[in-house]
Amino acid sequence: MSGLRFVFLMFIFFVSGCSHASDDGYTSGDIGGVNHTSSAINYVKVNGYGGPNISPFGDGGGYCCVQLPDKWKPGLKAHIEWETDPEPYAHLPPLGTDEYRKAYALHKAKYQQHSTIVDIPQYGKERCGLTVYFLPCNQVKVTTVCSGYGTPNYLIKEPLKMKEPASCPA
Repeated sequence: MSGLRFVFLMFIFFVSGCSHASDDGYTSGDIGGVNHTSSAINYVKVNGYGGPNISPFGDGGGYCCVQLPDKWKPGLKAHIEWETDPEPYAHLPPLGTDEYRKAYALHKAKYQQHSTIVDIPQYGKERCGLTVYFLPCNQVKVTTVCSGYGTPNYLIKEPLKMKEPASCPA
């Protein structure tokens, strides 16, 4: 492993609270996602691991694994990386043709890569991995709750189908 990659991975573990500097235990959980936007999520990574591709206004998950401390501590964070396809329903020429390869290269050039560090909300003994919520303006929220999206006690209240505003906050 190259030295730069090792330093980056150590930074991610430090930022995410995944360091084993104390004798606290950790539990692995699946990575999931809910997409509140009209773009496709080509992939999502949490602390370098993961994750699902998610259709516009859809969900996905079951990818292993994210490590969460058994006891939540203030300042616990996750590094989220994802790629979006702003035109997921683009019509391309027939697969396998030269026209397709050219059109796909132009389409793929529009993919956008994003990265952010988010706070992991407080949790108790019950937690079910980490679910990442993709909101307009490339905003992200995460939860560790076990109940499903849309249930009364769920933390994320934003509607599933959200429109991009005319302009996003700086």
